[in-house]
Amino acid sequence: MTTSTTNINLYEILKRKLGEQETEAIISFTDSKLEYNNENKIKMSYQQLKGTGVALVTPFQKDGSVDYKALEKLVDHVIKGGVDFLVALGTTAESPTLNASEKQRVFAAIVKYCNSRVPVVCGMGGNNTDEVVHQLKTFDLTGADAILSVAPYYNRPSQEGLYQHFKAVAAATQLPVILYNVPGRTGSNILPATVLRLSADCSNITAIKEASGNIVQCMELLQNKPDGFTVLSGDDNLVLAQIALGMEGIISVAANCFTKDFTNLINMALAGKYDKARKLLYKLLPGIDLLFVEGNPAGVKAALHQMGICENILRLPLVPVSDMTGKKINEYLKNK
Repeated sequence: MTTSTTNINLYEILKRKLGEQETEAIISFTDSKLEYNNENKIKMSYQQLKGTGVALVTPFQKDGSVDYKALEKLVDHVIKGGVDFLVALGTTAESPTLNASEKQRVFAAIVKYCNSRVPVVCGMGGNNTDEVVHQLKTFDLTGADAILSVAPYYNRPSQEGLYQHFKAVAAATQLPVILYNVPGRTGSNILPATVLRLSADCSNITAIKEASGNIVQCMELLQNKPDGFTVLSGDDNLVLAQIALGMEGIISVAANCFTKDFTNLINMALAGKYDKARKLLYKLLPGIDLLFVEGNPAGVKAALHQMGICENILRLPLVPVSDMTGKKINEYLKNK
């Protein structure tokens, strides 16, 4: 019998009315339909989450509270600029400085402002596996098309630890899971063999945001990945080369502020128009470098402030860029 304890009463009623064999047939059919629908949702999300994704910043007011009007302006700006999907509550969103209530409100606001125009991915990760699993089970993910889960940071797990962590994360949700490998921030590196093992063992681990910056590692993953597994870049400055190697898009910081040029760059690269894409990349590279010279999202918030989209406010321990870097960003925006 496949019924859960919450459905025992319904099962007993159906059995008395229809008999045990007929009841089992109905339940078996229902279970198979649910499994089919879940698998198709995963496949649909996999097909959608390509091209340019943008890791949204979280705008703050001068008093440090979340600026929802600016957030709405930002969501509208990037969608009109051509991005293919949004990523809420990633590290660019300063999510470590948001409390649980703020995270829920910010995510719900992004879903509302997006209004189904593009898919929405929700960032949900950490270095306490039980806590991440708890968040996945209690956070209201209504409107989420996938989860982006960063590798555990600071405690530097082994490859087996990373495997067990992400296996537990995948088991806690029916949504597609995008792994996020960013060794420069986490101190841990999800090696290709571990990614391939997870993709084989967990049907809803469908993609990775690969931000190691290691081209050889990227090639090893791309060469051996199974069909139906998406590799997305996490490095704005390397994305053209990575698409040429086989990546299918990016989750970008620069797409917050250089949206039209950056999405055009990705679209041209994916279409094989590398000469045109290369010209755009070299136009964007000085600006991309400025966004990261004093850390992320300090640079992108300085640019968005110059563009009139949000205040140049960050939460400690992050601070705004220096006056010199701010002037260089302003000059780049005026001349690009």
